[in-house]
Amino acid sequence: MQILADVGGIPGKDCRGFCKYCYFKKVKDVKPLGCKYCPPNQIGCERCSIGIQDAESEFKPFYLVANEVQTTLMLNPPRDNNLKINISGGGDVSCYPQIKDLAATLHQFQIPIHLGYTSGKGIDDEKWVTDLINLGVDEVTYTLFAADAKLRHQWMGDPNPEVSLKAAQIFSENTELHAAMVIIPGVNDGDILRNTCEKLEEWGAEAGILMRFANTTEGGLILGNGPIVKGIESQSVESFEQLVKDINSEFPKLRITGTPVCDPETGAPFALANKGNEPYLDFIPEVTGYATIISSAVAGPKIARIFEKIGASDHVNVISTKKDIACLITKYDLEDIDLTNVQDTVFIPGRAYIHELDANRIFSADGIERLVTRGPDTLSVDGELSGTLTEEDVIEQELIQFRELVGEINFYGRDFNGRHGNIQ
Repeated sequence: MQILADVGGIPGKDCRGFCKYCYFKKVKDVKPLGCKYCPPNQIGCERCSIGIQDAESEFKPFYLVANEVQTTLMLNPPRDNNLKINISGGGDVSCYPQIKDLAATLHQFQIPIHLGYTSGKGIDDEKWVTDLINLGVDEVTYTLFAADAKLRHQWMGDPNPEVSLKAAQIFSENTELHAAMVIIPGVNDGDILRNTCEKLEEWGAEAGILMRFANTTEGGLILGNGPIVKGIESQSVESFEQLVKDINSEFPKLRITGTPVCDPETGAPFALANKGNEPYLDFIPEVTGYATIISSAVAGPKIARIFEKIGASDHVNVISTKKDIACLITKYDLEDIDLTNVQDTVFIPGRAYIHELDANRIFSADGIERLVTRGPDTLSVDGELSGTLTEEDVIEQELIQFRELVGEINFYGRDFNGRHGNIQ
């Protein structure tokens, strides 16, 4: 369990400038997309406008952040020996000017500190690293990109790439470092990636997270900001998955995971869909309701496979949109769906950026009134999180989420118009 110490900050401003591949690069004023937190009759709220841009606030004073953490601890006394405080925000924590003051204050709680995503671009000297380690930092998620100073300078705008690479080495030698690498085809893959992983193993890093570069709307650029880098084609999901598996087998000292796929050690995401895990499916209740599930190009086929394995494909059909990631599905993805394949009860992803007004309008366009509701926020564990879990942990979480989904299908999934027999 982790308690968030949100220091705020704005991408591109509070991180010494955008990396060339940054998701938030080129984002301008965005018309609200709608989400589960919007008022019932209003499309748009802070979460799906400013929040989706990670631009909610400038860096906060350290004492305010510390007070927020203290309040959380008072209201929810820690019962977990693995509890950590995660210092993170919209900006880069290595650029947070009061990071040492905050760490010193939080250190008084005697709870280990995790530095959330940092590029290291704000590190100007090695003492910065050792001071934080002495103040209780024992885990770091570090956007490395490559163990190549020239590439870091060129692609990340790193003003001191040799220093930031040395910082990554010191963190690796003294803490649990998870190195994140956005993989740009033809730039930091191939021999560059393998050299980076060799360095990480040599330094003693804990893990490597390979992140597929999204350069299209289908890949997740929903803020009108694509392509981020012209002339770069997004790697196919299948090719990226194979890369993750190859790197994992070649570097056994590193725990390699990928996002949006895959985790070779746990089988995530959707370990329940994998061969050999069929016995666990007995813990999912019988499906008695009828429904259509809307999902992503990556998750949809795996969700469909799970419902097929539990013998519920005659009750539940899954429609995969063109969007790779389910929580980034918008109303525009729904408008491409053939309504003849949609049952009378429809589940959209819990965190999708869709307002109920839009969903109801789209799914009733053929004159049939459908019940549209949201499923659980997640149905599996992404590679960014599964790297600290075992296969049993992943399966347990998936079972909880699928049991919740089936419960909702059985409650809401009525066959209002006797149409389910015609659904493919």
